[in-house]
Amino acid sequence: MAGAVRLVLDEGKTIGAVARDLDLTPSSLANWVTHARADRTQGKTGLTTTEREELARLRKENRILHEERDILKNCRARRVPRYLVDQKLPVQLLSRYPGRSGRLLFGDAANP
Repeated sequence: MAGAVRLVLDEGKTIGAVARDLDLTPSSLANWVTHARADRTQGKTGLTTTEREELARLRKENRILHEERDILKNCRARRVPRYLVDQKLPVQLLSRYPGRSGRLLFGDAANP
């Protein structure tokens, strides 16, 4: 990968020519070149590698927090006893608590 990017950025070859020579898809090589260009310019032409990694981490963390919030909202709607919620039980345990209807908060016993 690094060699292909170097051929494009340092030696001035076209993405199409390098992709053909190295049997790569031009779109993949173009993405690599874009990322390398952003890294070389310290983010002036796009997100750097560290910024992309941080963004991915934050998106994952945000998704988990949203899921936990939704489960806790559902606990309140199904009147899960407050002492269960206040014990800071793992969300996985709270999601298995049967609500007033007897059903689990999410899924069923066969498919938790």
